[in-house]
Amino acid sequence: MTRIKICGVTTLDDALRCAVAGADLLGLNFYPSSPRYLAPEKARALVAGLRGILGTACPLLVGVFVNADASTIASILTEVGLDAAQLSGDEPPETLAALDGRAFKALRPRDVPDARASALSALPHAPGDDRLPALLVDAYHPLLYGGTGEQASEDVARAVIEIAPRVMLAGGLTPENVAQRVRAIRPWGVDVASGVERAPGVKDFERVRAFIAAVKSADQGMGST
Repeated sequence: MTRIKICGVTTLDDALRCAVAGADLLGLNFYPSSPRYLAPEKARALVAGLRGILGTACPLLVGVFVNADASTIASILTEVGLDAAQLSGDEPPETLAALDGRAFKALRPRDVPDARASALSALPHAPGDDRLPALLVDAYHPLLYGGTGEQASEDVARAVIEIAPRVMLAGGLTPENVAQRVRAIRPWGVDVASGVERAPGVKDFERVRAFIAAVKSADQGMGST
């Protein structure tokens, strides 16, 4: 079963509707330059509300950070009540190590050699929890930290999957292309933000449902072969 992460959730209503639709993980963005940025105090209220409604059925809640230091990340994880952190910037392995299995690295490799080197550097500090990705692979961009709408290279994604368990694929995924990407690459999970939005941080629930249905259809097709 391919896990599904809906990223860039900004309201309790959006989070609840994504959870009910079948998301396994939800991403909350703590990068101030992002149009999907959520201040910690607002995130805390969202998380408390969602957990209060869903209880143990709540998806895993992941904070997305870019170039924050380990102490800031750990503080927000605790303050907001998150399950894990996604490091989407240029963080060194020491930042990942300091978070002691509570964080996974998002890679944006330029090419296959870069993918292998980056994966090997981050893997020793990846979460042991098999409900979380060990690594995430996003599209390379020289200036932006994810959310570009561009697709990650299939060769790069496969190079990471050959090395690492539980690889989540991000980058340019939509309801229209995710089934093909799942069948071609066979990632542990997929991550979507802009591909299911009406505007940055505002989810389109027809597209959310279509995205989840496409992933499940791809899973069923592979299971029958």
